[in-house]
Amino acid sequence: MRSMSQLGNDLYTGKTSFPFVGRRRLWFLIAAILVIGSALVPLFRPIQFSIEFTGGSQFVVSGVANPDQAAATEAVQSVVPDATTKVATVGSDTIRVQTDQMTDAETRAVTVALAEKFDVPESEVTYSFIGPSWGADVTRQSLWGLAIFLALTFIILALYFRTWKMSVAAIIGLVDVLVVTIGIYALFGFEISPAAVIGFLTILSYALYDTTVVFDKIRENTSEDGEVSGRTFGESVNLAVNQTLVRSINTTIVAILPTGAILFIGALWLGAQTLTDISLSIFVGTIVAAYSTIFVASPLYSLLRENEPGIKARDARVLAAREQAGIPA
Repeated sequence: MRSMSQLGNDLYTGKTSFPFVGRRRLWFLIAAILVIGSALVPLFRPIQFSIEFTGGSQFVVSGVANPDQAAATEAVQSVVPDATTKVATVGSDTIRVQTDQMTDAETRAVTVALAEKFDVPESEVTYSFIGPSWGADVTRQSLWGLAIFLALTFIILALYFRTWKMSVAAIIGLVDVLVVTIGIYALFGFEISPAAVIGFLTILSYALYDTTVVFDKIRENTSEDGEVSGRTFGESVNLAVNQTLVRSINTTIVAILPTGAILFIGALWLGAQTLTDISLSIFVGTIVAAYSTIFVASPLYSLLRENEPGIKARDARVLAAREQAGIPA
């Protein structure tokens, strides 16, 4: 079995090559299914937004001997029977309860009920309130942050690579990452919080970095395609993706290992729930970003350029020369 270094060398020289561009219809079909499926998920399982987006009341019960989530729900609903509750265990002795917006009287009664249910002093039950207007501000600022990020990305890539088509391919790849990641969140019932939004922007930055490295190699390969080159434009793009494949895999693994450690050890095992949102979004998004750069952005860029008159004429000459030399296509 070949080592990773040998595989990397074979991919770089072209001895071994995976058909990322040649089979792009298949990759685009898979990507379309994932995006459409992710977009449809919220219709059947609505996206869960945190209290920071929706507004409401939050109660934190500390010093709990037995952090029973069902008991917390019972305590709240004994005061407000139709209350919608989200209960989470924070650490080993703390319960966090989030509910719809409550009146002052209901808040006081719920505080007493939680203290009695968990047999702790009322001073161990703290509460806070987030109004709907504040949640709307958070939502608006998050959307503005995303829009500004994508706009700056488009402009910077267009200036750096001197072609808007690379920007288009990169932006579509980033949107693919965002939609699929949010779809996974909705599918598994993960809650989107401000920390998760920060995680989404972080993985978009990672996806942009990965895409830029691959595109830089594509530009290098395609700029060398003179009259003496025996490669078509699509083959040069495919070679670039293969040449950076091992690097993309290694970078992804290096990125998800510490994030996975924070998620599975810190958040799930040790109970550090405050780390869950951001580590989960980065963990999921990093994996999706690696797939999108290789299977979506790069083949899409090749598709956008291949019908340009100069590239189309040059590819025709390359293929004609092969046919004349008896080289199979």
